[in-house]
Amino acid sequence: MIELFHQVVNEVSNTFFDPTKRIFIGYLLSALLVALLWMSINQSRTFINSLSLIFSRKVWFSSSAKTDYALLVTNRLIMLLIAPLLLGQLVVATFLFEWFHHFSAPQPFEDWPSGLVMSLFTLTLFFMDDASRYWVHRLMHQSTVLWQFHQVHHSATNLTPLTIFRTHPVEGVLFSLRSAFVQGFCIGSFIFLFGSSVDLLTVFGVNVLLFMFNTLGANLRHSPISLPYPKAVERWLISPAQHQLHHSTNPQHFNKNYGVFLAVWDRWGGTLHYSVKTALDYGIEQHGEKIDQPLWQVYAYPFKVNYHKATSFLKQARKRVKFSL
Repeated sequence: MIELFHQVVNEVSNTFFDPTKRIFIGYLLSALLVALLWMSINQSRTFINSLSLIFSRKVWFSSSAKTDYALLVTNRLIMLLIAPLLLGQLVVATFLFEWFHHFSAPQPFEDWPSGLVMSLFTLTLFFMDDASRYWVHRLMHQSTVLWQFHQVHHSATNLTPLTIFRTHPVEGVLFSLRSAFVQGFCIGSFIFLFGSSVDLLTVFGVNVLLFMFNTLGANLRHSPISLPYPKAVERWLISPAQHQLHHSTNPQHFNKNYGVFLAVWDRWGGTLHYSVKTALDYGIEQHGEKIDQPLWQVYAYPFKVNYHKATSFLKQARKRVKFSL
């Protein structure tokens, strides 16, 4: 039990000190700098005024934010317990490497320059990872079953960088499997095609493209700061303001901007919405009131709703069968 406690503490602390994590302290500081520059240049705010808005007590000490903090810790514990049961990227990569042998001899392009192979691998992994995030995210919204789990994330009434961890463990498992399949596919196929020269172009062990996006203010997507890009840029990249619009309670903004980094998937999928200059309200409403559940209900409520939906469906199916007989 004590060992598990130490593992959870280490996992939570590594979240802030590991450059491969979204809320690495370096990315948080760079997001703060981007926000301060934006508010100074475009909104003519003073340094003190900007800080008071960024670190508003109404946001960081709200019940919504406290739920984010609690979910960060409890989800780390849950994922540690179930991690041995999840499929890993090396399993997928090994399976694909062996499977490809049935169709071709391995390493047909092993003489390609290592720099070119590394660049291709870095780009392919980035694009496939981002595209798969878009489609899984879209599925979480459009599936009535999966939405019950994903709405935990959208129930946040205040956005902070830690809102990224406001997820149900079921969603965490789905995205973990997504990552394993994408990375396993890229690793397995590239090693089969190009041999041992396959490697990532990295900064501090992070995909160089991912590092650039994280450094340029990715954490402002979940924040009190609405930072738009020019419309020409938002056609290609999802701005923090566009993602905040994705959290909006305005029905006009529902099912828009599923993308994480690139906007091309939303543009091709017909779900792109440019940022708007208006105040946004966040959260999930039921019966005219915002959902503000205690922690245990955050975990239990999606199962409860899906159980009732399933039993109702089965009852209706039985009635239709009896009627047809």
